Amino acid sequence: MSKFILIILLMNLIVGCTNTDWRTASRESSGLAPNPIIEKQAVIEFYGADAFSWRGWFAVHTWVAIKPKDASEYTVYEVTGWRVKRGLPALREYKTATPDTYWYGAKPEKILSITGDKASELIPQIVAAVQRYPWANEYTLFPGPNSNTFPTWLGLQVPELELNMPFRAIGSGFAD
Repeated sequence: MSKFILIILLMNLIVGCTNTDWRTASRESSGLAPNPIIEKQAVIEFYGADAFSWRGWFAVHTWVAIKPKDASEYTVYEVTGWRVKRGLPALREYKTATPDTYWYGAKPEKILSITGDKASELIPQIVAAVQRYPWANEYTLFPGPNSNTFPTWLGLQVPELELNMPFRAIGSGFAD
């Protein structure tokens, strides 16, 4: 009987660490981001959350959100592999009031947060760097380019961010 239980546990490890499938996993706001209606200052935030399913044991998914001064929403930039499989660019840009949503059930953490005048100064540099991102149409889980390569590359292009990526940001070294 104990071998049977061990086999079931190992199968769960291989299949995934969540009972929720990606279609029903939480994508609600985590409450980490300043409300853009209340916060009038410019905001730059980098987020990271455990990757979906078993990948979350080893890796994080990262993204960046910017909000210029007096803007009523954030612009979020992220890279995802599933977009490439559908013939779309890996790099996605979208507008939202909640850039801090759970990453398919995983609560994000702030990697970096800058507000005020420094954010206002750096946002145009970030936007220009996004437009120059050399792997906007590519995605390779390992060694990259992937979702962690993108924020790392932004940090290299805009060193004033002083971005330190998490240890589990697999693919971040691809941009070096």
